[in-house]
Amino acid sequence: MPEAATNTAGHPEWKTIPAGTFQMGSHDFYPDEAPRHERSVGGFQIAAGPTTNAQFAAFIEATGYVTVAERALSAVDFPHLDEAERAPGSLVFTPTGGPVDLGDWQQWWAWVPGAQWRHPLGPGSDLAGKENHPVVQVSYADALSYAQWAGARLPTEAEHEYAASGGAAPDPYVWGRQRDPGGTAMANTWHGRFPYLNTGSAGWAGTSPVGAFPANGYGLYDCIGNVWEWTADYYTSSHEATRTGPAAPAGGCSCGSQDSRLAAQSAEPGSAAPRRVLKGGSHLCAPEYCLRYRPAARSPQTEDSATSHIGFRCARP
Repeated sequence: MPEAATNTAGHPEWKTIPAGTFQMGSHDFYPDEAPRHERSVGGFQIAAGPTTNAQFAAFIEATGYVTVAERALSAVDFPHLDEAERAPGSLVFTPTGGPVDLGDWQQWWAWVPGAQWRHPLGPGSDLAGKENHPVVQVSYADALSYAQWAGARLPTEAEHEYAASGGAAPDPYVWGRQRDPGGTAMANTWHGRFPYLNTGSAGWAGTSPVGAFPANGYGLYDCIGNVWEWTADYYTSSHEATRTGPAAPAGGCSCGSQDSRLAAQSAEPGSAAPRRVLKGGSHLCAPEYCLRYRPAARSPQTEDSATSHIGFRCARP
């Protein structure tokens, strides 16, 4: 894999992104991507690729950190569950046996006790041969803890979208109008029939090594596809509020009532769990279900979630 995509010492390899103004969002796909609007970002640095298993392992070895998926659920927060149901675990994608109603995601996601970053598909799975694949089964807190250890932070949504565009205007993909120009897969996304048949992208079904697909104009790998990536921003149902409101602070940590308000507004109706914005799409994105392998695409995820298709990359300063 390319030298720039990883760093065996555990810290990211940085790429410099110049300050600039771009058209953020889209009117052509999902409602939460609108309105398309002008957004400016300052210059910053971002990791050349998503954090790999090897990099995350170095962080764990250095700090002894225990990820959210490795911790039992709280009896206070989940009083309706018995002790066995509160055992550590996380969500794992499980292909169905054939066509199903795509309106019910629970048909292909299963809660698997023992699933965590070392065993991303549950007990019996491991990271052998996947040292340079993106780490998965990491929550927002896990990603933020690694970033702070690396002297970095998580990118804002605007920074991620700007960097993912590689200095060009997506049309709608970074590389042009066709998903697979000339039959060549440009990113690791679902090929086949979702959620039961995946023939793979360039031979990869599931995660792929960072750098297996072409870099964008800024020299960044896997900003599109492979794994969804955490950003610092709380989720909003559209760009309307953020277009005119205060910009999210670098690092995603504001203080006081403003932060509490944004956290509360990000939660689903009837829930108190804050949601953050995921960017980039993943190896599970399929055109008939999740056409989100585009810079403008976004997805909400509760901060405590860990799944087999979510990772992250860092930014600084």
